[in-house]
Amino acid sequence: MIPLDLWGDLGGFFNTLMQPIYWVISGVLVGFHHMLATILGKDSGWTWALSIVLLTMLTRACLIPLFVKQINSMRGMQLLGPKLKELQDKYKDDREKLGQETMNLYQQEGINPMASCLPILCQSPVFIGLYWVLYGAINNQPTGWWMQQDASLVPSLKNATIFGAPISSRFAAIFSDHAWTAVQTVTVVMIVIMCFSLFWQQFHLSRKNMPPSALEGPMAQQQKIMIFVFPLMYAFMGTNIPLGVLIYWMTTNLWTLCQQTILIRNNPTPGTPAFLDWEERMRKQGKDPDEILKRRQDKLDAKRKKKVAKKTAAGKLPPQAEPKKPTGPVGPSGKPVVQRQQHKKQTRAQRKKS
Repeated sequence: MIPLDLWGDLGGFFNTLMQPIYWVISGVLVGFHHMLATILGKDSGWTWALSIVLLTMLTRACLIPLFVKQINSMRGMQLLGPKLKELQDKYKDDREKLGQETMNLYQQEGINPMASCLPILCQSPVFIGLYWVLYGAINNQPTGWWMQQDASLVPSLKNATIFGAPISSRFAAIFSDHAWTAVQTVTVVMIVIMCFSLFWQQFHLSRKNMPPSALEGPMAQQQKIMIFVFPLMYAFMGTNIPLGVLIYWMTTNLWTLCQQTILIRNNPTPGTPAFLDWEERMRKQGKDPDEILKRRQDKLDAKRKKKVAKKTAAGKLPPQAEPKKPTGPVGPSGKPVVQRQQHKKQTRAQRKKS
């Protein structure tokens, strides 16, 4: 068994590590609270709830560049599908070589497979920080430097309610009294909204933006399974975290839904149902879809070449081989003319000897 003092040391180290996060989260939350308090009142639950919503929106707005990288990485992975399949067939008996060649292919194409995880990883500290700020309010302990500067903020946050439910309360804590209260009702409604937004993203939007080949195979089956696993996760975690954190979670799900809707409508993946709809809209507006795609692809190619050149100059990639210049005669199209090699004339005696 792990000694109790070790758990205490780990907890102290974690708390010290999270102090900058607490400082930022409490500062942004208190700043929005002061701004909204002049309109809605200092102790209003909607003041604190909208402060959490604005905190979520600010966090997601800062993550838009990472979201763009995530989308570009996912599309790049789709385009690399045939090349990856060739490598898998070629090195199916050598996993080590397959891994090396796959990483070399990613580097040469300027694609980072981990980019799809960046938005989630960057949101985790905000989620954890907001959880402990609200948890501190439940225990009358101000968490974060900005919450500590005003003694009235903690009781105000602890007692703030929306629809009669304190935003610092949890479903499980109230339900232990064997009574159904407003906390349970609001929690269940939020979990339903979160599950529906996830369902809409995966089954409606994502499938419209996926080629038919991506809807088959083991990966597609795993995604289908996750659609049913996530609601269970929402139900389990949602009953054990404060209502204010659920507000953050629900807001970020709705933000993702809106962001994904705009992206799929304006920049769909080629070869998908959403792309066909986009082509039809462009033609109705008198625009040439092929010309728009060409400009977008030129920009992506220029960025990719710039990344590869930068990594090559830094020594992270081997120098790219320059194409050989033709040494013989060149035809009208600029391609070298293939000349057949003529046999040297030989005498009958030489031919017999050879």
